[in-house]
Amino acid sequence: MKRRITILVLLAMQMVFSQTKNKTADALFDKMYYVEAAKSYELSIKNGDTSKEILQRAGDAHYFNTQMENASKWYGKLLTDYPNEVSAEYYFRYAQSLQGIQNYDLAKKWMKNFSEKQKSSDSRAQNFSLKTVTLEDIKKLKPQFLLENLEINSAYSDMGPMFYKGDLVYSTTVDSSYLKTNKYGWNDQPYLNMQLGKISPQQTNVSFKERFGKEITTQYHEACVAFSPDEQTIYFTRNNYNGKLKRDDKGVNNLKIYSATAVESENGSVRWENIKELPFSSDNYSVGQPTVSKDGKKLYFVSDMPGTIGSADIFVVDILGKDKYSNPRNLGEKINTSGREMFPFITDKALYFASDGFLGLGGLDVFESRLNNDVFDSPVNLGAPLNSSMDDFGYIVKEETNKGFVCSNRKTGKGDDDIYSFERSCVQSIDGYVFDAISNKNIAGAIVTIKNNENQKLQETVSRIDGKFEFTENIDCRTPYTIEAAKDNFTTSTKAIVTPEYSGITEVPIGLDPALIERKDGLLKIKIGIIFFDLDKSEVRYDAAIELNKVVLLMTQYPTVVIKIESHTDSRANDQYNLELSDRRAKATRDYIISQGIASERIESAIGYGETQLINNCANGVPCTEAQHQMNRRSEFIITKM
Repeated sequence: MKRRITILVLLAMQMVFSQTKNKTADALFDKMYYVEAAKSYELSIKNGDTSKEILQRAGDAHYFNTQMENASKWYGKLLTDYPNEVSAEYYFRYAQSLQGIQNYDLAKKWMKNFSEKQKSSDSRAQNFSLKTVTLEDIKKLKPQFLLENLEINSAYSDMGPMFYKGDLVYSTTVDSSYLKTNKYGWNDQPYLNMQLGKISPQQTNVSFKERFGKEITTQYHEACVAFSPDEQTIYFTRNNYNGKLKRDDKGVNNLKIYSATAVESENGSVRWENIKELPFSSDNYSVGQPTVSKDGKKLYFVSDMPGTIGSADIFVVDILGKDKYSNPRNLGEKINTSGREMFPFITDKALYFASDGFLGLGGLDVFESRLNNDVFDSPVNLGAPLNSSMDDFGYIVKEETNKGFVCSNRKTGKGDDDIYSFERSCVQSIDGYVFDAISNKNIAGAIVTIKNNENQKLQETVSRIDGKFEFTENIDCRTPYTIEAAKDNFTTSTKAIVTPEYSGITEVPIGLDPALIERKDGLLKIKIGIIFFDLDKSEVRYDAAIELNKVVLLMTQYPTVVIKIESHTDSRANDQYNLELSDRRAKATRDYIISQGIASERIESAIGYGETQLINNCANGVPCTEAQHQMNRRSEFIITKM
């Protein structure tokens, strides 16, 4: 971020206002002249000043410029010399800077340290705890993007792409000013202005077409635009400038969102008129980076206004028409973190945005939050190569073609921020875990198979010690599959799935019932052989005990299982006699199980039902075979609690 401009900075940086003895460097730092400030702080260090404040500022000056090698150097010394005196924020920045130089092993250590040190109210503490998602999980995501650097990129900053009438509007610090060239003190470059690029037929490249928006161009920054669905209204980000540059009481010139209306001439050219500051903009905080929903009813944007969770959050307002808007609403903690959420882009299906508050590969990473019934799902990192160890942001896409553009300041680019075209393929992965459906414990060593719609086996794997499994080969999107899990002493289980229409990981948990368990008529029953009793007797015979011992074994293996015993007869003999006999046999069965060491409270009841619950038509007076009568002579062991 050596030349990163205001459009990012004012909505990006969590500033540190500690002062040092180097007043010259502090003045440069406070003006955001980080390159010169870094040189001045490093001179102080060379001259022997290694105070906490100097090391913080030296690290910050490089960090805010994405000079991660130097940032990690000074943060490392800071945390070595003052481990108990610095805030958790510096643990976070050190981890981020280590990611920036791809030292992921050490970064992982400091992420954990940050998570442990930071207060629980900071959402990054949980996101960086590595308890649910790890760096390895993100690094092993299957690549789904093919990127190409555009010919319009310069040695300076090119960013903020947006579709417009089949072309691409973007912002650049290359001098495209209609006015006298002005330089921005941060980097001695011209301010950001907008240009129009022609997208190639393959949508893989963009060539310069013409300057864009003469009427909305000032001598300061204009960037990050959005259009209404009919492209008659433009929303754009600009410095707080209306003939005069305005600053807040801290001397900061904040960003604002403005709108303008298109007026077409007979030759097809467009003028932008009726330029207005949006009513939720302010002199006291920044708003910027707008994006409009496809139905034109909502405007999403980034701000550090009151109510912000972190350094910069994504907000939304309803577009009510006639230059009226609802009050801004924070998208909440599912999307916003204690870090930075920036550069939103909304479609009918998802919200795409950049963040450093969720675990990523370094700096800002691009995340996707799927939209289901107006509710955003948990954000998912889109992985490499879209994301890198540097800042990746400004993602826009046409989902019908899966082609779009993204910005990055990765080292392989032409200059500072570059715009890349991308084509996204739909890549699915299937993983999951196998567990005991009774105890919920993980099952290792289960054979897990994936089959296609024709029941052909595609892949086979084995669940690990934690019960988890994954299929390593590519899985198609929008496709039905069957997952089968098998393990000795368990009943084989299958689960039918249809993979989503978008890239991601489909998790498939599969529960296996012990072989002695069967699911029947909505009940869980212990499956054993027939319990035989002597004629007119209720004493447990030796052969019956063998079967009942299976019940004892299962209840021993699963000490939380509670059962009830039901005993039934066929319809032969007197109804009352059968009722009483079956009840004696149920209670004899219960007593035997208790005698084998099972606690009495684990048998909820033991009741005989005689011939009142026949499972076929063999009622009184109906001629049936012996086999048909035998179906009714049964004992059932029904699981009521697990």
